[in-house]
Amino acid sequence: MSSLSSIRTEYTKAVLNVDSVHQNPVEQFARWFNEALAAKLPEPTAMHLATVNEQGRPSGRMVLLKGVENSKFVFFTNYQSNKGKDLDANPACSLTFFWPELERQVRIEGVATRIESARSDAYFQSRPRGSQIGAWSSPQSVVIETREILEERVKEIEKRFENHNPLPRPHQWGGYEVEPMLVEFWQGRPSRLHDRILYTRSGNSWEISRLSP
Repeated sequence: MSSLSSIRTEYTKAVLNVDSVHQNPVEQFARWFNEALAAKLPEPTAMHLATVNEQGRPSGRMVLLKGVENSKFVFFTNYQSNKGKDLDANPACSLTFFWPELERQVRIEGVATRIESARSDAYFQSRPRGSQIGAWSSPQSVVIETREILEERVKEIEKRFENHNPLPRPHQWGGYEVEPMLVEFWQGRPSRLHDRILYTRSGNSWEISRLSP
């Protein structure tokens, strides 16, 4: 592991200035996200979701962004999973996007709430059938002795719903939307003198600042 200290990457692809960003961070995110899509990055929707668990410790994992609606960031999960339990107990969370090919990162701090059942139903029924079966089959975050238990559960669900297309949404599965309170855009620059632009919510408006790298 000693060789890690010698790894170096020089960031030179772009700049980020206060006078060139959108006044609304969600609109600025849309600009960058569309550029990530245009660049055909492998997983542009992947984001790190950090929550606070019942022991008061941070807990993180990767999830996928499934929409930006009404200036809120939407994702879906099992409500009975660890992250679902964390968010129900403490809705404060953070989201982080990292697009290394563009030398960019976006960090979001906000508050998560469950979305309406009708919206969760509509998205669930748009998913591939295999994903629908998977949502029914997996008691997410629960310890299981073998994978065979999960595979048997899949067979049971396939038989149970063999005449249903699409499947109904399981009650323990649905969406969250994260309302941002703070958004930071990071653009890599040479010599580690990176550009960092911070948006902080102030009532119904946003204050924009430059941070030292």
